[in-house]
Amino acid sequence: MRDLDETDFEILQLLMEDARRPFRDIADIVDLSPPAVSDRVTRLQELGIIRRFTIDIDRSQLHEGVPVLLELHLDPTTVETVREALRTADPVEQLLVTAESHLVCQCYIPDGDVREWLSETIDPTAIDEYTVMMLSDVMWTPSIKGADFALTCAECGNHVTANGVSTRIGDELYQFCCPLCETRFEEQHEHLQESAVD
Repeated sequence: MRDLDETDFEILQLLMEDARRPFRDIADIVDLSPPAVSDRVTRLQELGIIRRFTIDIDRSQLHEGVPVLLELHLDPTTVETVREALRTADPVEQLLVTAESHLVCQCYIPDGDVREWLSETIDPTAIDEYTVMMLSDVMWTPSIKGADFALTCAECGNHVTANGVSTRIGDELYQFCCPLCETRFEEQHEHLQESAVD
């Protein structure tokens, strides 16, 4: 398996700054050809490092509500249910879960009525208490500087090191920490394929 290198990091950073940046422009910056950049981006997608390309919309320009930061204190047993309800709610831009079972979300509340919106979105009895902070500005500046790639073995879940292997099964590219995991995974995949045919 080829190790991911600084050029991969640089390509990721450039795409995070502008996901529509032409490969030709990236190639000029990283000193590769445009087809080589395209190959690397495709590989990063296959590895699951790049999950999707998206846009960052300034909702304040669309007048879609009042920007707030909500911190919800929850019973630990309700965190997943509330998280899922908020994850699918249109006004929610970002959602974070703390180790203390608090949910923090940045959202644009229609008409600015937080209490009404919360009661329509989630079961109010799930919330012990909540704090609302009005936002005057929101900036999202993702960075991968200082990060290391941590690919996960498709079989055992361990980190894939430079000694790992990549295998294409069907249309998917899988990463394995060792040949033994690769063999186990392929055998299980073949068994499932045979069972589906029977």
